[in-house]
Amino acid sequence: MAELNLSGNYLHRLPEEVTSLLHLRAINLSCNRFRHFPEPLAAVTTLETIDLEENKITEVPSEKLAAMASLQSLNLRENPVGPEVRLLVRPLVPFDLLLSLEKPIPEA
Repeated sequence: MAELNLSGNYLHRLPEEVTSLLHLRAINLSCNRFRHFPEPLAAVTTLETIDLEENKITEVPSEKLAAMASLQSLNLRENPVGPEVRLLVRPLVPFDLLLSLEKPIPEA
């Protein structure tokens, strides 16, 4: 299996069994309810694309992501990621990190 689409399934955690998908190259987990980056994904060494758009993720395990040699694109648009995630730029992470534009801070 090369691609797995689990978009819009109200998922908040990913089963460990995903690590046994040895040929998985792309996973779509958009429009779910993840609050944290699904850690089992870090063990899938063949993953090239991870789509986590429209979840509730605030932080990501940057060290684990940086160690994913095949990863080319991580989509975190429409997630309330913290400012530290915005600092993950090349060469720290060797993949494309897609984020929503920062909303301006309202003036008091």
